[in-house]
Amino acid sequence: MANLKSSKKRAKTNEKRREINLARKTEIKSIIKKYSSAIENKDAKTAKELLALAESKINRAAGKGLFKKNTASRKVSRLVQKLVAIQK
Repeated sequence: MANLKSSKKRAKTNEKRREINLARKTEIKSIIKKYSSAIENKDAKTAKELLALAESKINRAAGKGLFKKNTASRKVSRLVQKLVAIQK
């Protein structure tokens, strides 16, 4: 356990950030799962809406440092590829 005042504060801050990051990641994963089920059902309209939502959440998470920029870009790219595949 931390002894100094600053290290106690740092531990508390780290825990808060961990919880926020976990919530963001969980939300993104949930959206992606809904998107995948829409893709499986070939529901392009719903998938398009979920794609826009997922893309904004992923990019925001990348901006906050939750994902690296290239990781976020790769995730979005793969989601778009799935949508394009069912629209053909």
